[in-house]
Amino acid sequence: MAEVTDADFEGEVLREPDRPVLVEFTADWCGPCRQLAPVLSELAREEADRLKIVQLDVDRSPKTAIAYKVLSAPTMIVFKGGEPVKQMVGARAKRKLLADLADVL
Repeated sequence: MAEVTDADFEGEVLREPDRPVLVEFTADWCGPCRQLAPVLSELAREEADRLKIVQLDVDRSPKTAIAYKVLSAPTMIVFKGGEPVKQMVGARAKRKLLADLADVL
């Protein structure tokens, strides 16, 4: 799964022309983020044609996290056409995540 930063967020996420982009706002110290990582990696492989998934470390790229009012990790925000269309907080199982994403895929 690719990692984005404050510097390349606009190009990698907001200007993605073809697919929605799920951004996981994460941190090294976040236990639930570590639980979610394999779920997102698997989903990134399986849904690559329909969904782009990237990670943003809130400690290394705080400007983007602040701009989108991310207060806890993991927070996932789905962007379509450069706009946030869905926000989810907390780790979840793959089945639940797919169900939560059904309306944006």
